[in-house]
Amino acid sequence: MSLQPIDAQLGKHLQPGDRHYRAFVSHPDNYDIVAALQFTLLTALGLREHHYLLDIGCGSLRGGRLFIPYLLPNHYFGIEPEAWLIEEGIRNELGESIITIKKPSFVHDRSFNLEVFGRKFDFLLAQSIFSHASAAQIRACVASARKVMEPHAIFVANFVESNVNYEGDEWVYPGGSYYTMDFLRSLIAEQGLACMPIQWPHPVGLRWIAIVHPDQANQQLLRDMDLLTIRAERDAALARLRQLESHPYVKIGLAVRRWLQTLIRRR
Repeated sequence: MSLQPIDAQLGKHLQPGDRHYRAFVSHPDNYDIVAALQFTLLTALGLREHHYLLDIGCGSLRGGRLFIPYLLPNHYFGIEPEAWLIEEGIRNELGESIITIKKPSFVHDRSFNLEVFGRKFDFLLAQSIFSHASAAQIRACVASARKVMEPHAIFVANFVESNVNYEGDEWVYPGGSYYTMDFLRSLIAEQGLACMPIQWPHPVGLRWIAIVHPDQANQQLLRDMDLLTIRAERDAALARLRQLESHPYVKIGLAVRRWLQTLIRRR
């Protein structure tokens, strides 16, 4: 059976930035895996159903389609300038019934004002926001985030790591902005917050960071980060091992080793 109609429906024939609810937010082929990576990272960092989550630039609810059913009613909040993306995400990925049950809140705002909901949050997420934003926009976002973060809050974001910094003043999409880790650390520190890198995969290589209040950067959180790093490195090592073991010469070598081991045991 041909998958052509399904591929067309999911926008897989389109390029990032095309006006399709999946393609507009990034490459449509990565829509599902990016959603899963966001969800698993936040739950690994402690997100539970009773927490309040602010999804900055929630787009077509790529991650929201997992977070909204998981969280208790009135616990998911999304900011997205493009209203049509949220509408298409609800229509194609969630359905109106789950919106009625879970009661997420949405605001269409371009100013990085995170105080529009009038409440504080346990977790904040900015998936592929800093990878398109100017330094001034990131600064505004982090400054506003500090005002809505609970003392124990974790703000997870990602960006394109480089050895130079984007110096423009505008949002860049399609395409993107890029920064050094040291630059982002200093920019975040200016707002009275601390930044810690997270070793977590991303299909296009974005670098994950956790932004927290300085007194939250304690030993327990550092141990959690170390555990995530160990798991990510283990998974990467296993993937490399599987790739090596699939090479024809390695397969021959392994077969010869098993044959020699059998001979030795028979002796």
